Amino acid sequence: MNELSQLRQDAFAPAHTADIADALVQSSGLRVETDRRRGRGAGLNPSGRFEDQRREQFDDGWQSLEELEPFKTEVQIEKPKTAITRNDSPDIPFDRSVNPYRGCEHGCIYCFARPTHSYMGLSAGLDFEAKLFAKPDAPRLLERELSKPGYKVKPIAIGTNTDPYQPIEREWRIMRQLLEVLEKANHPVMIVTKSALVTRDIDILGKMAAKGLAKVAISVTTLDRKLARLMEPRASTPSRRLEAVRQLTDAGIPTGVLASPLIPALNDHELERILDSAQAAGAVSASYILLRLPLEVSPLFRDWLLRNYPDRYRHVMSLIKSMRGGKDYDAEFGKRMKGEGPYAWQISRRFEMATKRLGLARRGVALRDDLFVRPDGAGVQLSLL
Repeated sequence: MNELSQLRQDAFAPAHTADIADALVQSSGLRVETDRRRGRGAGLNPSGRFEDQRREQFDDGWQSLEELEPFKTEVQIEKPKTAITRNDSPDIPFDRSVNPYRGCEHGCIYCFARPTHSYMGLSAGLDFEAKLFAKPDAPRLLERELSKPGYKVKPIAIGTNTDPYQPIEREWRIMRQLLEVLEKANHPVMIVTKSALVTRDIDILGKMAAKGLAKVAISVTTLDRKLARLMEPRASTPSRRLEAVRQLTDAGIPTGVLASPLIPALNDHELERILDSAQAAGAVSASYILLRLPLEVSPLFRDWLLRNYPDRYRHVMSLIKSMRGGKDYDAEFGKRMKGEGPYAWQISRRFEMATKRLGLARRGVALRDDLFVRPDGAGVQLSLL
């Protein structure tokens, strides 16, 4: 039985044996040295699940281990054929989205998008945070797709996979270019982010919101700055996110708060405080999602929990499993976002009571789709007849 298999067993759950589990992970060669991953969320960088070979760094005792450089953010250009990604999931309120980047420098340890890096032959661990892909053609492709005669207007969601306002957006400005395309076409957009950088685009979003074409949701996971730093090392601090809510609201942009993910016995006790603070900052709506641990995210989160909160390891994982049918994760539609069981029900009731008390809508404002002006069609293949 290998070390990761052992970590998946509740034998390592008791607090007094967490240090044993931690030592096993370190000795396995899976964990990357602290100096190499400083400022990152993940502690592991396992090979992608589709790779034929698995590589691990370890010391063979002959002092032959080379000094490796720290993980630095690298950005490659990705050239997709289309900008809009479509879905038919019954439990999310949109059927199309745009992702200007692949991977995310915020490094949120819980990010459910981490496994997508395996499709690039990379790790869902540190590679996801450091080896990023930018899509500079996305604005042009979006305009071309909006120009097609058969295009039917529905709100486009941005930020539902990786954050469009992650740090590299300051240089690449792809998100701003996407907004310029959408504003010109009077196309509705809804944005999810945990970055205060969104306030940079208030000039565009304000004009769109005045027409009923834009709304924003700011993800506030915790009000504890230390916990936020550990979970989301390169995201904006909680106070800056709340300030972003205030600035967006003052500019007339409908802004909500996404209290996600809620992690039992770690940040779920903050739910009411998060909603109180968001409402005080001007938020008009709220929602939440329970922690999701699909595929590679589970061992990455378990390792993070052992490193930072070994005394809570057993309790956190036990509660997660109680809401996921005895597993780390259940991907079934209708259950994956909110979970099931008594503890999940309790969180749901707490959220319901808090939003009712604060007057926060459970769904954001509806966006208009009747103002759409089809772009001129530059780059669209014309019909012969």
